[in-house]
Amino acid sequence: MLRALYDKVLELAAHPNAPWALSGVAFLESSVFPIPPDVMLIPMVLAERVKAWAFAAIATVSSVLGGVLGYAIGYFLFELVGRPILGFYGYTEAFSDFASRYNEYGAWIVFIAGVTPFPYKVITIASGATQLNFLVFMVASIAARGLRFFLVSALLYWFGPPIRDFIEERLGLVTTVFVVLLIGGFVLVKYVI
Repeated sequence: MLRALYDKVLELAAHPNAPWALSGVAFLESSVFPIPPDVMLIPMVLAERVKAWAFAAIATVSSVLGGVLGYAIGYFLFELVGRPILGFYGYTEAFSDFASRYNEYGAWIVFIAGVTPFPYKVITIASGATQLNFLVFMVASIAARGLRFFLVSALLYWFGPPIRDFIEERLGLVTTVFVVLLIGGFVLVKYVI
């Protein structure tokens, strides 16, 4: 079953509308969607290596724009929903302390989360809620997402056939590792932040 799903994803990745799907997934993942754009990017680059840089650019631009939506969600909805809840529980001052610490290291937090499997949407929303300087947020987001997607695309471009063979020979292991990293990111959010 996993092999059939993998083959279907590769087939869809070569479809003419695949860049639009990649753009949509990258945009939504940065604010509300739980699936990272790598799920689309990797098979698309494997299917059409000559378009690796275009796919990386699409993922980067869409992800950063989605991050702006996440920032807006945190910025505008925090005052409407979050602050009253914090006030009700007496955590307004604690949140102010958290916000100042977050903003002190905000550029690094955004950059590290943008490059790693950590759920980026958590950071985009937190950046808006703590009112991290928007220019700092944008620069860190562009650098992080660009590095991540261009690095993935570059590795697949230069080493595509061996990586594709590795994935196809060890599909179960690769899928398991990916799921563990994805779940690990959510666990990290729940218990560390």
